[in-house]
Amino acid sequence: MINFRRSAAVLLGLLATTALTGPVPAAADEEQVAEPPRIELVLDVSGSMRAADIDGRTRISVAQQAFNDVVDALPEETQLGIRVLGATYKGKDKKVGCQDTQQIVPVGPVDRSTAKAAVAGLRPTGFTPVGLALRSAAQDLGTGTTTRRIVLITDGEDTCAPPDPCQVARELAAQGTSLVVDTLGLAPDEKVRRQLLCIAGATGGTYTAAQSADELTGRIKQLVERAGDTHTRAPTVVGGTDACASAPLLAPGVYADRESFSEHRYYRVPVRPGQELRASVSMALDRPVNRDYGVLLRATAADGRELVRGADAGSGRADVLSAGLRWSATADDEATAEDEETAEESPTPVVEPTTVCLVVSNSFAARPGTAATPGMPVELTIDVVAAAGAPDGPDLGRGWVLLALLTVAGLLTGLIAGLLTRWWVATWREN
Repeated sequence: MINFRRSAAVLLGLLATTALTGPVPAAADEEQVAEPPRIELVLDVSGSMRAADIDGRTRISVAQQAFNDVVDALPEETQLGIRVLGATYKGKDKKVGCQDTQQIVPVGPVDRSTAKAAVAGLRPTGFTPVGLALRSAAQDLGTGTTTRRIVLITDGEDTCAPPDPCQVARELAAQGTSLVVDTLGLAPDEKVRRQLLCIAGATGGTYTAAQSADELTGRIKQLVERAGDTHTRAPTVVGGTDACASAPLLAPGVYADRESFSEHRYYRVPVRPGQELRASVSMALDRPVNRDYGVLLRATAADGRELVRGADAGSGRADVLSAGLRWSATADDEATAEDEETAEESPTPVVEPTTVCLVVSNSFAARPGTAATPGMPVELTIDVVAAAGAPDGPDLGRGWVLLALLTVAGLLTGLIAGLLTRWWVATWREN
């Protein structure tokens, strides 16, 4: 009978909790069986790759050797694809040449002999449609639950824009395609470097200048290994709003969003008494901005009262700004011992969570000619854990007990000090 009453109480409590706490927060995607890493190498085979300025060899031959070494070292589970640009059209018609990109090996389990043969037959030929190749490579990799990676190897800037490759990278990142582009530059050209840096920065990738065959081989291997180590589930795409009341309700997880220049975006997180909210935000500088900028993360109550804040600022030298905060919900102190005694036979008490509004703000300002859309990439990490209380100090008692303790301590201190003084005086007189 007692067990029945307890079960009924728990059931009623659960039903009441569901009814009173409102909608279930949007959660980051749950963990599933990880997909194998998916990578596509995008190789520039335009006419400039004929230049023989890397260890006395042509750029294309160095790239081919590096590719062969990488294919031999690929883990078996890796799914690899190869796309080329500027590899087939030998004419002068720019309109035709700027459509010259093909996938020569589809993304899938590695067939080493087929992949090597496909790359060995490449000869530098035409134009450099980097933007179109990136867009096509993203389609080759498809969509899924894990992050995809593109490794772009080129010696020159895009000669076919539009589409501008940097803008293409921003568009892909804004679509939530979970795509990272790593760029490798084979020519020490400042204009090329800036373009490759922009492409990598827009998608959270890296840029490297390779000036030798060994550097190129080592870097590609490192990027492929990184893809195998980091192909975890990508952040869940979410859209913040301009007010707390309409903001999305989020559960613990990692989320991706975009924020315009000098904007405030709101998100909501339920936090129960006895829990601690931990949140952090990172914003990447994927385009030129004015110097002196900052990112601010605030936790506020539903009525707008600020609870806590975290901030970060830069002056043009940082690529990413991050800020974090912690806030604990206070438990209800009005529970009595009588309530605790009757809790077993009463329904589980319903404690409504406190809705905390997270506000992400920035003070970025675009330079003249810089595109304002899409917004700057934002990654928001949220966790709600059991609150860690402050450590308790030693209990010295209260009232007369404390007074007696202090009196005894004072007497002992005076006695010890007096004995030490007598000993020192006696020793001094003897000497």
